[in-house]
Order: sequence, then C-alpha cells, then structure tokens
Amino acid sequence: MKLRICSFLLTLIAAALLNSNAFAQKQKKYIVNAYVGGYRGLVKVDEIDADKLTHINYAFVDVKDSTAFLTNLKTDSTNFRLLNGLKKINPDLKIVISIGGWSWSENFSDAVLTPSSRKLFAKTSVDIVRQYDLDGVDIDWEYPAMRGEEGNVYRPEDKQNFTLMFREICNELDKLEAEKGRKYLLTAAVGGSKSFVNNTEMAEVAKMLDYILIMTYDYGGKTVAHHTNLYPSKGMENSSSAHKSVMDFMQAGVPAHKIGLGAAFYSRSREAESTQNNGINQPQLTGSKAAAGQGGGYTKMKNEIINKNGYKRYWDRHAKAPYLFNPDTKVFISYDDERSIRMKVRYIRKHKLAGIFFWEYFSDPQEYLLNEIDRVMK
Repeated sequence: MKLRICSFLLTLIAAALLNSNAFAQKQKKYIVNAYVGGYRGLVKVDEIDADKLTHINYAFVDVKDSTAFLTNLKTDSTNFRLLNGLKKINPDLKIVISIGGWSWSENFSDAVLTPSSRKLFAKTSVDIVRQYDLDGVDIDWEYPAMRGEEGNVYRPEDKQNFTLMFREICNELDKLEAEKGRKYLLTAAVGGSKSFVNNTEMAEVAKMLDYILIMTYDYGGKTVAHHTNLYPSKGMENSSSAHKSVMDFMQAGVPAHKIGLGAAFYSRSREAESTQNNGINQPQLTGSKAAAGQGGGYTKMKNEIINKNGYKRYWDRHAKAPYLFNPDTKVFISYDDERSIRMKVRYIRKHKLAGIFFWEYFSDPQEYLLNEIDRVMK
C-alpha cells in the first residue's frame, strides 16, 4: 500500500511539474527569437536549447522567378523535420521560414513587381509552410527601394510593393489558417536605418505583421563606431544606435509591442587611422588587412580574444556597449556581451517592446549570451 501511495504521489508531483512548466512557457512575456542558419548544412539541433526560445527563424529561403524556393531541398527538408522535433522539448516553440537575407535579396523587387508575381511569390512562400508543417513566414528583404548587396535589383516602386507583398502573403496565410484551424505568423526583419523607414510604408505594414524585428546591428560608416550599440557614443550623437532605430520606427507608426530588438552574437572589426579615443570616431581604413578576420562569434571572443593578444576590453558608458581595442594594430572590435545584453533587456522592458532576437544561434555555441537573455528575461 505504501508503495502504491508513493507512486501515486510521485505521479501527481510529476504532473504538477509538467503543468507548471507548460504554464511558465505560455506565460512568457517577451519573445526570444533566434535566427538559425540552414545555409551551412544540417542544423545541429541537439545543440539548440529550445526551452530558452520562443521562435526560431530558419535562414534562408531563396527568391527566384517570383518564387520562394529551397536552395538545397534535401538539407532544408531534413532541417525542418529536425527543428520541428524540438517541439517535443518546447511545445510552444514556433519554427518560421525566413526568406531573403543579405545574400538572397537580389530578386525581391522583381518578385513583387506585379499583381501576378506577388500572388505567385506569396503562394509559394506559404506552400513551404504548409508542406513542412511550419509556423509562419518571415521576410528579410535587404533592401526595398535602396541598395543592398552588389547586384541587387531595386526600384522606387518597391516602397508600395513592399506593402502589397505582405497583403498577398496575408491572404495566403488566411487560406492556410482556414484549412488547418490554427494561427500562423507573419514577421519581417527590417534594416535599422532611417532610410529603410523612408523607403517603406511601415504604418501600413505593421498592421499586417505579428512582429517587426529591427536589425539593430551592422551599424557603420566612414568613422570607427560600434555596430550594435544601444545609444550613440559621446560626440557622435547623430550616429546610428538601437534607440534611434526604435524611435524612427515608432514615429513611423509601428507599435512598440510589435518591435523586436536585435542582438549580435558576433563581432565586427575595423581599423582606425589613429589611437585617439581608442579608435572611436576616428576615420577608418577601408579594406584593412589588419582588421580582416579579427573577432568572430561571442564564444570565440570570450574564450580566445577579450583581454588577450594586445586587445583590451573597454565599456562605453554612453553607448552602453563593450569594445576591444589594440593600440599596436589600431584594430577596434565591436560586439554584444552579457552586460550589453542586460542593458538591451532593460530597454525592452522600459519601452514595452515585444522582446529580443539575435543573429545567429551558432555564433555563440557555449550560449553565454543566450543564458544571460534567459536569466534576465525571467
């Protein structure tokens, strides 16, 4: 009898723990969205900590002849199956295809140029979601009506066609929702510049999207500066920053609760002309051999580079950002670390944003930054 009672109690405790975990997952207040690069090959899903995520955006689906298509059908289809398997660990995890990206945006402008091409693009995008039992579509067009990678097609009509594209995708997702009886996501990764805002109709677009993920990284210019800073450095008040990007989008009509703030799990290196101010706001040398190949993902940064080999870590209290500087080579390395992640989470809470997202999961395989996000988001 005692054995049966103990077994019964253990069953009750296990059920309570399962229910509490499920409840906690459902009650997550903020999104934690990871971009996972499928272009490298098979995704190492056993190294993904699914419990710490709300969304995975699979990068990337390509665009050609007004069609969304998988560049490596065998690899991509296997990755979709493996990623869906993570829902056994986290049933609320959403797997979303991300279309485009820096290297696959050259054909967007043509794909959405006419009503018929938009319809085909939208249908083939949603067909991938349908076929592989995924959870939605993310558009990462870099960039509408402005230059992106060399060779990208862009035209003034992109501004209106960007909006019309989402409208068509919405129509296709509505059909899928009617078929399956469940909700599907539509999101966008957007450039963090004011030019992106000026070349789109974000107030209209925002009405159709669940989240707008502002790429608050890869900032840069002719002078040395941070690439994923929360605020500008002293003396650079008009330069790019996450805060400026968020304010630009909100002023354009994007609600705060739909905005995801970007974090960089990788670094950017630049060579300054002088050592003054540790390189910050100094002219940068283009095509620098000294800066090439320096830095890397955050795991490598933390384990092998920070405060080693001539690189000293500094904290920019105005920008709320760390950086490394080597006075011998004049190489400046910008990145996110645990402290800047805490600052970004505090900012998300203060401004009531949707949450955080990051590029790219496997840039920090030891999960230093994801662990910090998980710790401070709770």
